[in-house]
Amino acid sequence: MKIVIIGAGFTGIQLAKKLTDEKNDVVLIDNDEDIVRHASNRLDCTVEQADGNSLETLEKVGIGNADALITLTESDEINMITCSLVDSVYPNLLKIARVRNYEYYVNTNEVQKQHADTFSGKHRPLYGIDFMIHPDVVAAQAIVKAVEHGAVTDVVSFGDKFELMALLVEQGSKFDGVALKQLRTLTDKKFLVVYVEKEKGSSLPFGESILRAGDRIGILTDKDSVTDLLKLCGARVDSLRKIALVGAGRIGTIIADNLIEKISRPLLERIFLPGKNKIAQTFAIVDSDKEKCKDASARYPSAKVINGDVTDETLIQEEGLNTFDLVIAATHNHEMNMVISAYLESLGVDKTIALVDRLAFSDIARKLGVEVAVPLRDTVVDSIMSHLRGKNVTGLHTVCNGEFEIVECDLPPTSSFTGKTLKDIASPGEYLMLLVKKVGVDSYELPAGNTVLSAGDHLVLIEKAGNKKILDKFSLS
Repeated sequence: MKIVIIGAGFTGIQLAKKLTDEKNDVVLIDNDEDIVRHASNRLDCTVEQADGNSLETLEKVGIGNADALITLTESDEINMITCSLVDSVYPNLLKIARVRNYEYYVNTNEVQKQHADTFSGKHRPLYGIDFMIHPDVVAAQAIVKAVEHGAVTDVVSFGDKFELMALLVEQGSKFDGVALKQLRTLTDKKFLVVYVEKEKGSSLPFGESILRAGDRIGILTDKDSVTDLLKLCGARVDSLRKIALVGAGRIGTIIADNLIEKISRPLLERIFLPGKNKIAQTFAIVDSDKEKCKDASARYPSAKVINGDVTDETLIQEEGLNTFDLVIAATHNHEMNMVISAYLESLGVDKTIALVDRLAFSDIARKLGVEVAVPLRDTVVDSIMSHLRGKNVTGLHTVCNGEFEIVECDLPPTSSFTGKTLKDIASPGEYLMLLVKKVGVDSYELPAGNTVLSAGDHLVLIEKAGNKKILDKFSLS
């Protein structure tokens, strides 16, 4: 694929690196001389110093024969207008824009929902943008999902039935010292080990591998079996009756909107509080900004809003923050989120979730005792990458610090794997088939060796990041 990226900030560089590693033809454009010099030294692709919102510039770098345009400048208006400009001349080009203004994002989605019939045909999407990515929304959704699962792990959901959890094998747990091939003797619950992270590196599972305390494993199972598997790994599954959210900014607001709504819905109470007392006793919001607290009080009358510095020991003692079951640190200061989480855990908070800047800080956060770290920038890159894998790829999730990717895709009629069983196409060590949703069936199933693949089947598989050979084999790229 040929992809033009406008904006060589962190996200632009990370995205360009992933795409060039996969042997795509990438052109990166930025008008800042220092940024361009920095990007040129780091990347094996074409880097141009120019104004990316100029159609003349874009045509010079070959936008006419490109497959996708991605706008990642610091200006939402430039990102949107550039997509609109290019769409007027090249409507068949895929266009993705990062937008940080929440009103732009919400209003665009609302218009397209209200006029779904208009936009469902040949009508171009609003502003010519095929996919609008809002970093805060992507990060907030990841945090909410972690809370729904007790804040013990990172979670990826597949449909209404299956979930992939990253679990730490605790000292003395049922899994400690056991070979993978023996795990099924420990429980009658159906599950699949997807990957294993050890100090020496990550790998796809093989039966002889021995799990040790400190290893992290990816387990795919149905939602009803989650609690049992958490206990087998040694994770504590406690009720989250007292939840505190630090940060009443945009991300905090999106998180609160979702959590307060979900807590109030009986169907989802069991997710938050698996014990008998299933009603959250306290949902507190903490921020040092008086105006944000005033807005939060008006928006969430059922929440306890605290105006003050969460690192102030007097405030912590007076408000009893050290007695909370879960604290979510979601301020705009990502380093402070890690410090806040580690500090509060040292004072007695049971579990913490921290919003961090990038994937590299996730390991640091976990070493500080943070249960779940959500890397803002990398969630954005993953979201964009999922739209660039080809029309048959519908989702992508990075795991194991970027070493592996979970790919969701539809098997096309042109695939040579159509009509074959999984055991016929197995390639140990290269990829692992996790789930299959057969054509005409609404739910996923854990596949077996004799599962036959058909055109249109929806597949979920794990592969080494950037391994285009697998996508080529399935005729997906």
